[in-house]
Amino acid sequence: MLTNNLVPINTKGQTFQMLMQIYEKAQNQVLEELIQIKEGTSKFYGYDVIHYITSRIKTPKSIIGKMKKKNYELNYQNLIDHINDIAGIRIVCPLEQDISTIVTIIENMPNIKIIKVKDYLTKPKQSGYSGYHIVVQTPVKVKEKEIPVKVEIQLRTIAMDFWATNEHKMKYKTTKKISLIDSKKLSIYAKVLQLLESKIAKIYQKQNNMA
Repeated sequence: MLTNNLVPINTKGQTFQMLMQIYEKAQNQVLEELIQIKEGTSKFYGYDVIHYITSRIKTPKSIIGKMKKKNYELNYQNLIDHINDIAGIRIVCPLEQDISTIVTIIENMPNIKIIKVKDYLTKPKQSGYSGYHIVVQTPVKVKEKEIPVKVEIQLRTIAMDFWATNEHKMKYKTTKKISLIDSKKLSIYAKVLQLLESKIAKIYQKQNNMA
């Protein structure tokens, strides 16, 4: 992607800006296909299997912060090799069974290659976080050459997204550190939401079987 990847990162420089544009192009390519999948599955299944889709490019501050946290030397080689979520897409589905449907479709998309999967559905994080993460590569044309660029796709249910969004705000978007007791409460509430979601899914399946 770069002629000398060991160059130290300068987030204000032209090289960094060019790199972010490449990631954004990759993100837009994958996003466009996912929007088509959202429309197609809605027509096929008769309801919104994908509730909504959001996307973002990681901020320079967040990229550097993550590299420092993981003790990577701040050069472009490490950024490209190890930071998989610079381009990020989130898919929010009504229920967990819908995530499985979309994952199967993603696995068969012709223009992407899956390189890493993190399944937090069958094994949630200790914090209570649940979701399904897929890191894919998509070919991006740069100066008449096609290069593989990574995009992370996160899949959550509405309940999972509600929990994760608020947990992130409380833990990382405020100056006051969350207490251990409240952190444990959040973990318990995640399990409560998961139980509630599974009960709603059973009612939904029951109604479908009766139709």
